[in-house]
Parts: sequence; structure tokens; C-alpha cells
Amino acid sequence: MFGKKKKQMQCDYDRERFKPVLKCSICNGEQVAGFKDLKTGEFKEEAFISSDSELQEFKQKYGISEIAKEY
Repeated sequence: MFGKKKKQMQCDYDRERFKPVLKCSICNGEQVAGFKDLKTGEFKEEAFISSDSELQEFKQKYGISEIAKEY
């Protein structure tokens, strides 16, 4: 009768080593959320973002309040 509740699992990442980043394309507006290694500068893609709700889900999943944009 009642649907199952979705568990809201918060994933962790090494906050000392990685910085959450939203890579944005100037040309077509595509956005990819991921993490940038602070030592090497390497970007690790996690999710393609096509709406504000997807960005909010990503931020909630990793417990992020602020995310930097890079173009």
C-alpha cells in the first residue's frame, strides 16, 4: 500500500585532498559535477548536470553546501 522510502545515503570524499567543482562549458552550457585533486589538478567526473534539481541531488549526496564553478 505504501511505497518504500528512499534511503538518503551521504557519500564521503577526502575533503583534505579533493575540492568539489562544477565544470561549465561556455559554448553549450553543459555542466559536469566532480572533484578536483588539489595536488595534481586532475578532475574526476561524477555526474552530468542538466537541471538545478540534479545539482541539488549531487550536493546533498556528498554533503556539499558550496561548489566552485570552472569554465
